[in-house]
Amino acid sequence: MSELDTLIQLLAKLPGLGPRSARRAALHLVKRRESLMQPLAAAMREAAAAIRPCAACGNLDTVDPCAICRDPQRDPAAICVVEDLADLWALERTGAFRGRYHVLGGTLSALDGVGPEDLNIARLIARLTPEIELILALNATVEGQTTAHYIADRAAATGARISRLAQGVPIGGELDYLDEGTLTAALKARHRL
Repeated sequence: MSELDTLIQLLAKLPGLGPRSARRAALHLVKRRESLMQPLAAAMREAAAAIRPCAACGNLDTVDPCAICRDPQRDPAAICVVEDLADLWALERTGAFRGRYHVLGGTLSALDGVGPEDLNIARLIARLTPEIELILALNATVEGQTTAHYIADRAAATGARISRLAQGVPIGGELDYLDEGTLTAALKARHRL
């Protein structure tokens, strides 16, 4: 197998890239070897050497603890639990949450053989005290809900206040296009105006 084939196969393993997209990306990189491919390879090498998970929350950064955990402007009494880094970054883009995070690294899944010991749950429970609000920001999937219930059960003994993100009708959503689960959650989470 040639180096080009190896490059295409590796690119095809990235999310959102199939074999055809990987082939196009590889050809684009090869055509722009000096201006794009070599700087990209150097940046990837440097990132692989420098980036590591935060020992406190599981976020990725070049320093430990990460910038979010070190930020004195963050509220240490609020910890938002997310499944993975993409969820943390999505919440950060909003600018609405000014507390700390905890990245689980996945969700419980009996079918996939993922148990509590495979996730970053023990470290989360160790961070909790009665002064902390634990915000469960897990996906509204069977695995996400199972994980949220497991964490809530384990966290109850710490005295932490436990909440979860609201679920239901999105802003701009039309009822006719929503699934039954979303509508049911919206009806159960209704509040007085």
